[in-house]
Amino acid sequence: MDESAEVAIGASELRDKLAVLGNDSYTAETCERYAEMIAEIKELKKARRAVVLAHNYQRPEIFEVADFIGDSLELARNARDVRNADVIVFCGVHFMAETAKVFNPERKVLLPDLKAECSLADSVTAEALAERKEELLKIYPDLKVVSYVNCTADVKALSDACCTSANAAKIVERIDSENILFVPDQNLANYVQGQTRKRVISWDGNCYVHHQITPDEVNKVKRALPGIKVIAHPECRRDVLAIADAVLSTSAMLGYARSSAADKFLVVTECGLSDRLLMEIPDKHFYKACKLCRFMKMITLEGTLDSLRHLRYEIELTEDVRVGAKRALERMLELSV
Repeated sequence: MDESAEVAIGASELRDKLAVLGNDSYTAETCERYAEMIAEIKELKKARRAVVLAHNYQRPEIFEVADFIGDSLELARNARDVRNADVIVFCGVHFMAETAKVFNPERKVLLPDLKAECSLADSVTAEALAERKEELLKIYPDLKVVSYVNCTADVKALSDACCTSANAAKIVERIDSENILFVPDQNLANYVQGQTRKRVISWDGNCYVHHQITPDEVNKVKRALPGIKVIAHPECRRDVLAIADAVLSTSAMLGYARSSAADKFLVVTECGLSDRLLMEIPDKHFYKACKLCRFMKMITLEGTLDSLRHLRYEIELTEDVRVGAKRALERMLELSV
């Protein structure tokens, strides 16, 4: 746990920190209320021996109580390597909390809102995957299943390896098969197919947040701001990726923005990352061609506080699913080194 994250923050300091976002909802009254909740959450974390993991797409005020912030790959590693904690509170969506439980069967893993699902994860079920896998094995005997981590634990359990947007191409290249069934994101599968000579068979699923971003929206900003660098997430459509300067995972976007000589960026992913970029790199300019994920935004500071107060809502997995999902996730971590 990062002890520096436990330092209390005052209402005025919080408001100054969030002012860079230009969001009128962060009023003096709101920031005072948030500062009180942040202080209570930090006290409860000590009392409960709890850590908070937060995805890059979370609300900015959530970052103030997080011990780890990152993309799916970073959070998978952090979940595996958690030490000195009895409770893990996952500020993200349901499949992410499941991943934390996979690596921490003896710990209590909490999701502040059980309605925080994922449209992409919902596009594939274990039953449908098993049926499709059986069909394809008759055609491609060496078939392997690579599942994007944006899927449920029982789907992971039927997979040969998992992947994230940061390592998808590397996993497909390194797994011992020439034929890959890639689930559930069709856009990410298309992107990976462009990075490998292997056959990538895609599932018919997508992230509604990324899929609804169009080239017209991106080109409109490019015309208005000549020289702007476009950084896009590989869950976006192929025609959007074609006009991007870089196609990157959320954490890679942070690194790219920090190291680039450019000072203007169009961030083509869920809007939560733009907020983090604005807060962490205030000397550069970040513009949005993004949409909000209604599921990520179901996680609130108040919900996180209630989760710690009442130790709810706990994630539970059957042991066979947990063991199968762990095998696929560990294979991902092995192959991504």
